[in-house]
Amino acid sequence: MLLFADRTVMNISLAYVGRDFHVGAAALGATASAFFLGYTLMQIPGGYLTDRFGSKRLIIVSLLAWSVLTMVTGWAWSLAALVAIRFLFGIAEGPYPAAALKRISENYGKDEKSQATSALISSNYAGAAVAPLLIVPIIASAGWRNAFVWLGVIGLVVLVAYYLVERPIKQAATSGAQRPKIEWRNIDSRVWVFVVIGLALNIITKGLETWMPVYFLQARGINLKNLTWLVPLPVISGGIAALISGFVMVHWFKGRERWMISIASFLTLVFMFGLFKSSSLVAVVIFDVLIYFVKSLAFTGIFSFTAQILSEQTYGSSIGIVNFGGQLGGFIGPLLIGWLVQFAGSYSAAFLGLVISALVAAVACLFIRKK
Repeated sequence: MLLFADRTVMNISLAYVGRDFHVGAAALGATASAFFLGYTLMQIPGGYLTDRFGSKRLIIVSLLAWSVLTMVTGWAWSLAALVAIRFLFGIAEGPYPAAALKRISENYGKDEKSQATSALISSNYAGAAVAPLLIVPIIASAGWRNAFVWLGVIGLVVLVAYYLVERPIKQAATSGAQRPKIEWRNIDSRVWVFVVIGLALNIITKGLETWMPVYFLQARGINLKNLTWLVPLPVISGGIAALISGFVMVHWFKGRERWMISIASFLTLVFMFGLFKSSSLVAVVIFDVLIYFVKSLAFTGIFSFTAQILSEQTYGSSIGIVNFGGQLGGFIGPLLIGWLVQFAGSYSAAFLGLVISALVAAVACLFIRKK
């Protein structure tokens, strides 16, 4: 929750960052994408380090580093410094998904992994939903910089609590012949399809997450106070879908997991086209909520399904590969929309780009093999 709260605050702050540093949409898109570049590049190394040194240690190191860099974000003295800080912030957060998901794998049996995995991923949406309620008042009263400082302090408090509760921290580190190794040629072919689907779906997610607050503020004239309840609606919908994704897969699509991912991806395409065609604010919000729900079913379903087919020894490394695709989409999404808005002069062009991304996800689902 804390990890996604940090990201959501940047999305809400983008309009104010642009005003402070006197930059346009393309530069703001680069600022948002800098985080995802670092985060993406760290997925596979972070997974390997998790297998090598243990999930608990990586969680602590990652949480410490990103909490400090969250505070430093609030002290950025120029746009270039802010971009560099957000890139390092992405590097710091990079190992966390593999470490957290491996911790789930270590604590739950095979039949429970899918549901536990989806429950963990649902906390992402919970953090994104709760963040505006807590942080918007701070931004309104004390500015966007202080919001990041306070979030960093909260992270350090959570770090201390985790360290005290999750004892012992030391885990057996692998060495020599037991050291994890990624056998690229032997990776399940479905993993590569999931990389493509995750990339396409996350272009939509991160594009909307990053630019919807700016869209509401600038194109629709919504004030900051109203964003407090408007921005969380889609992520609440996505959180509910993520939470039930594992349950739906295990109980309704057992043996047919690929169909759940395929149906949800196709509905994402349908609702994304509806958003593209929407002219009223009510329609925009409704389609945004629907997109998040079905997209989250598909995206979380990828990880829930992957939890059933990966080996235990290299789980961290393999999940890092799957998440690499998703986070590469997170890097492309904000940058793509920022570029389209600035050069086309319209958010309609940006939404059309996201429709094409949804089409890629739906087509990729056709290549998910049963075994």
